[in-house]
Amino acid sequence: MTTSTTSRDGSRLGGLAKTSLREQALAALRTAITSGEIAPGTHLVETELSSTLGISRGTLREAMRQLQQEGLVEAGDRGRLSVRTLSVGEIEEMFLVRAALEGLAASLLAASPDREAQLPTLQRALDDLAAATGSVNEMVEIDLEFHRTMCALTGNSTLVHAWESVAGSIRMSIMFAGPDSAITNMSVRRHQNIVDAIAGGDPGLARQVVERHMQEAMTNLSQGLMRNRGAASA
Repeated sequence: MTTSTTSRDGSRLGGLAKTSLREQALAALRTAITSGEIAPGTHLVETELSSTLGISRGTLREAMRQLQQEGLVEAGDRGRLSVRTLSVGEIEEMFLVRAALEGLAASLLAASPDREAQLPTLQRALDDLAAATGSVNEMVEIDLEFHRTMCALTGNSTLVHAWESVAGSIRMSIMFAGPDSAITNMSVRRHQNIVDAIAGGDPGLARQVVERHMQEAMTNLSQGLMRNRGAASA
């Protein structure tokens, strides 16, 4: 049974300023969905959301189309939009794509003649994760920034765009699996292994380390999702 979106004090879906409304609406909705403020399966009511956000329905539809492209929102048989739900199979597919993208990034960095100059930037991103003390959601963003940085350092804009196109679904999978799985996946040691493999200058090894990292993350999140759904149905 689905629920409807509602506004409340402190909600990320408060009224918006009048500049860049589409981008503000998109950011507010994306954050509300990936943080769980709007639950999976929730039917997204145009009139309610446009009123809550203080935007026109046309602007809202533009934001919704982008969220569909990012895989956060899906249309039902009658075209009604709802927050997407994820299956274990979809998480596995997503992490196979991540392994391919980030494995490529790691191998490119390991082979790069600029490797030594790039490594401090990647290490700083990991140091930020090691120093993180905020909420799980905030830590997830820092974790994902490490992975985005690894892709960005390649200088391959197509690779970065491909990674960012699945970032929203990655956030959702982490949120669905629960905080225990998220914290396990954010182990600094596991990420340091990636940095060290890139520093070693062996592209094949760097790719293998990333692929192993993604396999472990996929297993943790899949198990977390099954635990959470089992608890919810008990």
